[in-house]
Amino acid sequence: MATSRKVTLLSSDGESFEVEQSVAVESITIKDSIEEGGAGNAIPVPNVHSKILAKVIEYCKKHVESAKAEDRVDDEDLVAWDADFVEVDRATLFDLILAANYLDIKSLFDLTSQAVADIISGMIKGKTLEETVEEIHRILGMEKEEIRRLLSIKKEEEIRRNEEELLRILGIENDFTPEE
Repeated sequence: MATSRKVTLLSSDGESFEVEQSVAVESITIKDSIEEGGAGNAIPVPNVHSKILAKVIEYCKKHVESAKAEDRVDDEDLVAWDADFVEVDRATLFDLILAANYLDIKSLFDLTSQAVADIISGMIKGKTLEETVEEIHRILGMEKEEIRRLLSIKKEEEIRRNEEELLRILGIENDFTPEE
């Protein structure tokens, strides 16, 4: 069996991680750095602390290994593994989102973002709009007006999806396109 090429990643706090290149290139940011000639040197990851970089590498390694034929992981097993992976404290979860965004790892970004959405959804269920705005403001520190704007867009999209689904169930064609 041929040995895989290794790359060294350097976290923001100076810790080095030697990983297989196939794992490292799950990150578009790192892949671009390697393609620009960075594979021979330690690749700095200035925005990611070692604790978080270790978690990111764990995630990427699991997903690369699960795709290999000899290590094939059942989709249900990988979904369960992902669910366990995001069972971390909120600070770590937010740091993982930031790292996934910086490193451009879409699947990790989507997973961690959904975990945060699920947390927020559970916290605001059954609350009024103003209670929801207050809770999101407290958790994320976003401006209240921005939260209200985003919630109104989300509500409009939800209403539109429900209307489209109802029309589909009833067999009614929706050929009305609202004017912009």
